[in-house]
Amino acid sequence: MILSNNDIPLLGIEAKPRLCWLWNQGVVDYQVAWEWQRSLVAERREKANLEDLLILLEHSSVYTLGTGANPEFVKFNLDKSDYSVYRTERGGEVTYHCPGQLVGYPILNLRHYRQDLHWYLRQLEEVLIRVLASYDLPGERVPGYTGVWLSGRKVGAIGVKVSRWITMHGFALNVCPDLSGFKRIVPCGIADKPVGSLAEFIPDITVEEVRGKVAIAFAEVFGVKLVEAKVNSLFL
Repeated sequence: MILSNNDIPLLGIEAKPRLCWLWNQGVVDYQVAWEWQRSLVAERREKANLEDLLILLEHSSVYTLGTGANPEFVKFNLDKSDYSVYRTERGGEVTYHCPGQLVGYPILNLRHYRQDLHWYLRQLEEVLIRVLASYDLPGERVPGYTGVWLSGRKVGAIGVKVSRWITMHGFALNVCPDLSGFKRIVPCGIADKPVGSLAEFIPDITVEEVRGKVAIAFAEVFGVKLVEAKVNSLFL
C-alpha cells in the first residue's frame, strides 16, 4: 500500500512527509518479531539516515512482561508454565497477545519528530483513538494510565522501549481475539478495569480491515508517507 502526499495531512512535524516503511505480516511468533525489532533498531543506531518502519502483525498466544513488571500480576507459575512467556525490555506490566489482536511495532527515530517519550505515548494513543473513531466508536484515555478504553473496557495497550531516541515495541489493539487468555493475568496491572475488544461492538470486524485504518491513522498522526515494504528490502 502506498499513500500519496495528498492522503497525509501535515501536522507541522516536517515540511515534507518523512518516508516510513509499512511491513504487513500475518501471525508471527513473538521471539521472531522481537529479533526483527532488535536488528532494525541496531541498524538505525549505526545509521541514523535509515528510514522509519511500522510493522503490523498478529502473534500466536504469548504472555510478555515489561522490565519492571510485578510477577504478582501473573496468576500461573512462571517457572513451570505451559504458556509461552517472555520478559522484555519494554515498559509496562504483563500483557497477552494472540491472533485477532493487531500489534504495531513502530521503529522510529524520534529525533525527526519530538524527543519526548510522553509525547510519543500520547501519539500512539491518538492513532488508536482515530481508528476507533472511523467506526464511530468513542475511544478514550484514562487519566493516570497509558492505553485506550472503550465503554470502560481497555481495548488498546501500549508498551515501548526508546534507546538513543530509536523506538521499539509499541501497541496492541484487540480487534477480535479470544479474550480468555487475559483471565490468567492482571492485564497491565489494572485489576478494576476489564479488557475488551472491538468485536464486542462490531461483531463482524476483522483484523485485515483494521490494518488499513491503523496505517492511515498512523500516517496522519506522525505526518509520514507510508510505503509498503517486503522483508528482503529490510534485511539485505
